[in-house]
Amino acid sequence: METLSYEIVINAPLQKVWDVLWTPETYTEWTQFFGPGSVIKSDWKVGGKTYFVNAEGEGMVSTIDSIDEPNQVIFKHLGMVDKEGKEDTQSKEVMEWSGAFEKYILIDLEGKTKLHAEVQVDKEWKDHLDTGFIKGLDVVKNLAENK
Repeated sequence: METLSYEIVINAPLQKVWDVLWTPETYTEWTQFFGPGSVIKSDWKVGGKTYFVNAEGEGMVSTIDSIDEPNQVIFKHLGMVDKEGKEDTQSKEVMEWSGAFEKYILIDLEGKTKLHAEVQVDKEWKDHLDTGFIKGLDVVKNLAENK
């Protein structure tokens, strides 16, 4: 498992950047590089369920390890979910990466926001995530600064 980190400074306040990250309409825009039609479904509770899924409903099931809006949220990935909504948290493949974290930390820079994203992944996903985060965070910046 490898930890990848991404940072961008955005000329917008913390709450606006937070809203761009997690509002359904803008979430779909900035995550398009991970998979078209990506959505997040969450109860936004520590220990609850969060689903990161594509347009077909396939993706990951996670939980929120900690949250402090608009400063940070840490997701812990638990497994996969298929098109029918069936969760896999026990297969050998899932157990190899279950428990990996995905963190979003927003730091106030006197009206600007430094957005730091960190994700634990297998090396085989590095290029995909690099593309997704680098392009995606540029979209977050553009939306937060221009909406």
